[in-house]
Amino acid sequence: MAQLRLDKFLCDLGLCSRSEARERIRAGRLCVDGRVVLRPEQKLDPACATVQMDGQPLRYRERHYYMMDKPEGVITATEDDAQKTVMDLLPPELRRLGLFPVGRLDKDTSGLLLLTDDGDFAHRVISPKSGVKKRYWALVDGLPDAEDALAFAQGLVLGDGTRCLPAVLEYSGKNECFVSVQEGKYHQVRRMLAARGMPVLKLRRLSIGALRLDEKLGPGGLCELNDEQLCMVFLDR
Repeated sequence: MAQLRLDKFLCDLGLCSRSEARERIRAGRLCVDGRVVLRPEQKLDPACATVQMDGQPLRYRERHYYMMDKPEGVITATEDDAQKTVMDLLPPELRRLGLFPVGRLDKDTSGLLLLTDDGDFAHRVISPKSGVKKRYWALVDGLPDAEDALAFAQGLVLGDGTRCLPAVLEYSGKNECFVSVQEGKYHQVRRMLAARGMPVLKLRRLSIGALRLDEKLGPGGLCELNDEQLCMVFLDR
């Protein structure tokens, strides 16, 4: 890995601004390989160096990946002049990382949303060619049955002529169901259920691939994903 200035190393972690990084370094709060460093311009290899701030180890990641439990009433966008976005839910230090949502969830849909600064990763997740399944729980006005499940499995054609790839509908005799899709057309799950005469009352995304939403996060909560969790995105549950 290419060498980085120490102040840039801190910025890339989202811990502080460049000027704040310089202040912390000059205050003697940073140790590199066991030695206090006072020069912001000192370079290091993030893959090899051991860095601590105030005695706490810092682990460098070139790219960042987060899971959020998106609440209802918030739009999936990086910015909007009129409405609250998922980016507004991030703490200040994470807003500096250049994160963006992977795909989208409708304003009135809650649940698992990935945030990253890795464009290649985001493309793999949302591309239908990757076959990454997204699983939703839906509360509907109606009772899903075997005929609905068969229609989903065969691939629905919506009222405007949009063709959907085969999907999975799990039903239980109640006015709720689980839907798994491997594409992300506009309002797709809602439109598919509505096409079968079952308007959606509530919708929540539970998983992407084999990665399941951590329900302990709570609305607007988020956590950083580790390497094992990232791999789970591309595995079937």
